[in-house]
Amino acid sequence: MIAQTILLGMLGPWQIVLIVAVVVLLFGGRKIPELMRGLGSGIKEFKDATKEDEKLEGGKNESNS
Repeated sequence: MIAQTILLGMLGPWQIVLIVAVVVLLFGGRKIPELMRGLGSGIKEFKDATKEDEKLEGGKNESNS
């Protein structure tokens, strides 16, 4: 049973609590919202860039036809 959990990579509630506690200890409670805000803006920029690339590729394919 333990080997299956390790192989499948499932996280139980105690593992999640431990990970959250370590993150809070490393970064502090005040720094975490700043990190999440930065992560969110990075994801938004990535999505915008992929949409822009799709538009450029779509225009090139239509003009080639």
